[in-house]
This record gives sequence, C-alpha cells and structure tokens, in this order.
Amino acid sequence: MKEELRTLIQYRLKEAEDSIEEAKVLIKENMSLRAVMNRLYYAMFYAVLALLQEKHLGTSKHTGAIALFDKEFIKTGIFDKGMSKVLHRAFELRQKGDYMEQAEVTKKDVDEILPEATSFVNKIKEYLIARQ
Repeated sequence: MKEELRTLIQYRLKEAEDSIEEAKVLIKENMSLRAVMNRLYYAMFYAVLALLQEKHLGTSKHTGAIALFDKEFIKTGIFDKGMSKVLHRAFELRQKGDYMEQAEVTKKDVDEILPEATSFVNKIKEYLIARQ
C-alpha cells in the first residue's frame, strides 16, 4: 500500500474515532441527541470512506458510499449483513434528526446505535490494519 493511501486511510479512521469520542462527550454533557446521532453516523461514514479508499473507490454522496460499502464489502461476505443494517439505520436516524421537521432522535435511538457504531468502526479498523 502506498504511503499516501495509508496516510489518507489513517486520517479517515482518526475522524471516525474522534466522532465516537465527540458523541460520548455530547452524551456526558446532556447535549442534543440529534447532534449525538450525527456524530455516530459520521463515525461510521468516515470508516466506510477509509474502506473505499483502500479499494480506490470514492463518491461524493452518502448514499453512494453506503451503496458501495454494501456492494464491495457486504455482498462479497467481507463483513456481515448486520453491519449494513446498522449503517442504514444510523443514516436513517441522522436524516431524521437533521432534515425532518418535528422528528426527534430519542435516547433509545442513541443507546441502540452507540455500541453498534463503536463496533462498526473497530471492525473496519481491524480489517484495514490487517491489510497493511
């Protein structure tokens, strides 16, 4: 793997880890659950971008990144279908919180996604480290 690619992948993984930590700070400070969900989704999104970089794939849209993740990593059996489900769920909840009027992200939503997002990022990180 070229050094430039490795650096970009590490940058994306750091963004993912930082987003998880930001979500935890927001929870601890009793901040907006919408903001927490945003950070959790973005943690997963950045991890997906790291994976796509490793395969020299990219897209400018969130739905495109999710579709590529499903095509390249779920349908091929690299990761289990549960990872796709949680990514889609986090995307849905982030959309709900950020764009839908009078729609709220609940504590139950955050409690559901936090451990899943953490596991998601860790699995991708382990996969990418093993491939270096």
